[in-house]
Amino acid sequence: MQDLKGRTVRAGLINVGSRGLGFVIRILALMVLGRLLTPEDYGLVTMVTAFTGVLNMFGCFGLFQAAIQRDRLSDEESSSLFWLNLVFGGLLTLTALLAAPLVSAFYREPRLLAIMDVIAFTFVITAAGIQHGVLLQRRLSFGVSARVDIGALVIATAVSVGMAMAGYGYWAIVSMTITLPLATTIGLWLSTGWIPGRPRLVAGLSAMLRFGGGTTLTGFLSYVTINIDKLLLGRVWGTEATGLYSRAFYLVNFPTASLNTTIGEVAFAALSRTREDPDRLRRYFLKGYSLVVTLTLPLTVVCGLFADDLILVVLGPKWTSAVGIFRILAPTILVFAISSPLGWLLNALGLVRRGVQIGLFSAAFMVAGVLVGLPHGPHGVALAYSSVMVLKVIPVAVWALHGTGVRLRAFAGALASPLAACAFAAAVGYGVHGLCPPAWPPVLRLLLDMGSFGATYLVALLLIAGEKALYLDLFRAIRSRADQMA
Repeated sequence: MQDLKGRTVRAGLINVGSRGLGFVIRILALMVLGRLLTPEDYGLVTMVTAFTGVLNMFGCFGLFQAAIQRDRLSDEESSSLFWLNLVFGGLLTLTALLAAPLVSAFYREPRLLAIMDVIAFTFVITAAGIQHGVLLQRRLSFGVSARVDIGALVIATAVSVGMAMAGYGYWAIVSMTITLPLATTIGLWLSTGWIPGRPRLVAGLSAMLRFGGGTTLTGFLSYVTINIDKLLLGRVWGTEATGLYSRAFYLVNFPTASLNTTIGEVAFAALSRTREDPDRLRRYFLKGYSLVVTLTLPLTVVCGLFADDLILVVLGPKWTSAVGIFRILAPTILVFAISSPLGWLLNALGLVRRGVQIGLFSAAFMVAGVLVGLPHGPHGVALAYSSVMVLKVIPVAVWALHGTGVRLRAFAGALASPLAACAFAAAVGYGVHGLCPPAWPPVLRLLLDMGSFGATYLVALLLIAGEKALYLDLFRAIRSRADQMA
């Protein structure tokens, strides 16, 4: 426990580095595939993944989080969890295969049948590697996890781009969904060297199932909240509208999701180890949350200010109809940065019931909002989705923090410095953008805009907003850890 801070910082840096590399790979793949494939191709696959994603929430029945949250985990318990995960994965694969005709009929699109039959096997493939991933996270072995993730992503991206270049259309996207979990699972098995024992029931299993059931229900409600827009949009407006919306949503969401996952994996493991020490847990949580909002807030502003050039550079000219959708969805980047850390805290403290209650509230609110925006097409759905996300963030934060030992003032105060720095940087960046001649290539304008914004934000954050102490503390922890390893 004494070395937890150093191990957490080191694990976080490894995770940030690997996710950063993964981010670059995904952006490059997005740029290539966006020019080779059409909105209709993405719309077809999105229609399927909107349904299979619901099933994926039940993939390990929350046993991943339950296993990490426990103070001790025996080899017998790990083996039992492995076989349970495999059973759940197999059942979900069978469910998806049986549901494929219904999904195809729901959208009135026969091509979805074959797509869903292939994607269905991702459940059992993913399940086979879940417990191996648990073992790595419990050891804070994020360096090994990073190598596995990056290797799998490179393989899956190469296969997908190769198929797109060969003219396979939407099957290039499908290949990514199956190749990525397959390569990841193989990598986890090879990295850990752990072989599960025979199936058996162990004493602690029922407690983990209860915890996992709660987190699964919370995850399911969260998934409904995030994806109900795409599901209904596909049913009413068809493949092209769904493709435009889903790519805009993905481009807004995946940098934030990657960042939240990067810090969240480390933060959840660390918070679970400190839940018996309220003061320490509070400090760890607030530092992790401060880091997330400091890194995420500039993404929100950049996506809102420079949406036109971002879409042109990343996706290409055939996606210009997605610019308005992209800009409307930009505020949700910050909302996810505020709300995701609340999930780490609730799960680490075992407040699963509260998470379920918040999920029910959010899902009901979102479904109502999307139904209001649905008659107005993808732009109406985007406006409804973004509005609901912004309106619910304050009541959800108050609800989640109640009785946790984390004060709302401290939680809200973490936004003050990056918000002030962002406002100043936005004024500078927008001014530079206005001076750029329209005849300049979009990539050159974007580099200049983001460069001026980023440099101003960094200077304002460190020198004006007074955030230097946080990063000096992180630097000292990193240097201390390096000295111990020397």
